[in-house]
Amino acid sequence: QVQLVESGGGLVQAGGSLRLSCAASGRIFSMGWFRQAPGKEREFLAAIRWTTGSTSYADSVKGRFTISRDNAKNTVYLQMNNLKPEDTAVYYCAQRLGGTVYYSVNSYDYWGQGTQVTVSS
Repeated sequence: QVQLVESGGGLVQAGGSLRLSCAASGRIFSMGWFRQAPGKEREFLAAIRWTTGSTSYADSVKGRFTISRDNAKNTVYLQMNNLKPEDTAVYYCAQRLGGTVYYSVNSYDYWGQGTQVTVSS
């Protein structure tokens, strides 16, 4: 049974930083981070290919967020800098077993429980 365990959310002031972690299990092809604000659809943020480390980002977070992984720990991270109030959302990690579309919710096979990130102004 694949489990994704997230940690690292919390309350931070605008301009601050947070690092999210997600411990995965089983076979990993790619990992991604998404977020969902109240009343909005789940939004792609970043993805990383497990073997190559190749990364992809949504334009909304490019230059502020960085996705990385620790293969030995089967853990993916999302470093978030210069946070803004509009970054407030529940953040999810997700695990993909294959395929080529990294930005779609439907491409991911397993999801974490979500962690709340709140950015105050």
